[in-house]
Amino acid sequence: MTDFILVRHGETVWHDGNRYAGRTDVELTSRGLRQAAALGAWAAGERVDAVVSSPLSRARLTAAPAADALGLRPRVDERLIEVDFGRGEGLTRDEMRERFPDELAAFLRDPVTHHLPGGEDPRAAAERAAESLADLASAFPEGRILVVAHSTLVRLLLCRELGIPLADYRRVFPALHNGALTELRLSEGQMSLIRFNAPAAVAPVPA
Repeated sequence: MTDFILVRHGETVWHDGNRYAGRTDVELTSRGLRQAAALGAWAAGERVDAVVSSPLSRARLTAAPAADALGLRPRVDERLIEVDFGRGEGLTRDEMRERFPDELAAFLRDPVTHHLPGGEDPRAAAERAAESLADLASAFPEGRILVVAHSTLVRLLLCRELGIPLADYRRVFPALHNGALTELRLSEGQMSLIRFNAPAAVAPVPA
């Protein structure tokens, strides 16, 4: 049995405008850094065997306090990078509507068949993320692994692992909170969802 604790990186400077941040290496805000610290405080009281993150700095900086608290060397896996949003990169929904309204409308109807123009096929993104988890499960067959990645990638991965059509990722998982915990458990070849969007709260010490 292998448990994966999936975490979206902390809040970034593009959060307020809800800009699509794919491969752009966007900085964390002060709140994002606090979310990373909270994840580290949570990890200090947990058994975690490995910490793995996307190569983008917002994920690496979110993972770092947890790795430090656990005394682990953080790993980076290129397969955990966010989906490439193509022409939508760095834009808000309103800006996309101005620049390519027809493509945006098709994306909102079916974000997999009609992914953003010039962007990555979400099916390929889900497969590369699933390969990363499979390799981690092989390396840690009885392990508990913290994986820090990105909103769209994690939601696609959840659908892929739980047998949900990928095109439904925005409907079934409409939001993935920064710094929150989503846990998958692999047991006897089957993946189960243990928790979703749970705060990284530190358990109180018994009196």
